[in-house]
Amino acid sequence: MTEKRLGWIGTGVMGRSMCLHLLDKGCQVSVYNRSREKARDLLEKGAAWRESPAEVAARSDIVFTMVGYPADVEEVVLGRKGVLSTLKPGAMVVEMTTSEPALAKRIYERAKEKSVSALDAPVSGGDVGAREARLAIMVGGDRESFEAALPYFQALGQNIAYMGGPGAGQHTKMANQIHIATTMVGVIECLLYAHRAGLDMLQVIEVIGKGAAGSWSLNNYGPRIARGNFDPGFFIKHFVKDMGIALDEARRMKLSLPGLALANQFYLAAVAMGLENMGTHSLYKVFERMNSPA
Repeated sequence: MTEKRLGWIGTGVMGRSMCLHLLDKGCQVSVYNRSREKARDLLEKGAAWRESPAEVAARSDIVFTMVGYPADVEEVVLGRKGVLSTLKPGAMVVEMTTSEPALAKRIYERAKEKSVSALDAPVSGGDVGAREARLAIMVGGDRESFEAALPYFQALGQNIAYMGGPGAGQHTKMANQIHIATTMVGVIECLLYAHRAGLDMLQVIEVIGKGAAGSWSLNNYGPRIARGNFDPGFFIKHFVKDMGIALDEARRMKLSLPGLALANQFYLAAVAMGLENMGTHSLYKVFERMNSPA
């Protein structure tokens, strides 16, 4: 695995931990982030700083990108100083941001024109999954490219699946986000009810989290809510972006998803309350306010 030169673009809450795992495996990694300060510990671990995505790609055989929004993906991959402007034939770009399926297909086609491989490989598992290399990774693109990238995915996660052609990884992530959005509403409501009933929320989570009501969100975010820790494992602003993509895709398919639409409205209320840079479980604060005495 270590013979390939790797590039990593995007060292945020999750990207930083993911890149650290590759460095710990002995990989040679070139790094770029809009804020160099956020890559400091990666540089201390041996990563080489580059001044642009194009510089990263010029020195890499495989470039991983993990940025914020589809516009960021477009800039770092397809832009004038983007990855595909300098990536050499035979190289690969692995786009791990949760983004638009149509953009994943466009990147795949542009890469193919340059004899470059492209995979869309969004992840699920939040900051804990990234830190502990337990991410779920859903991959779209050519199977041959997936097999070539698999050793690197195995350094980042445990549940890794090839889902089909270009865009299939992003569609799978949309299904994931739809489920999480509605599940989180249930988590918030059950914990608020438990609190108002005078129960110990941690004890409630301990009991129901081992039964039919158990879920990843309840068992991982529930204790944070109970302890008043609303630091981001995944930003509300990014979740709102994901739900918007899913709703757009649903409209394109002429598909009605009222549960997702309702969850999206609650999260838009969270943004209006100034919570966009807090964790997705901070939705609890919205429900608290809705249920506070006038």
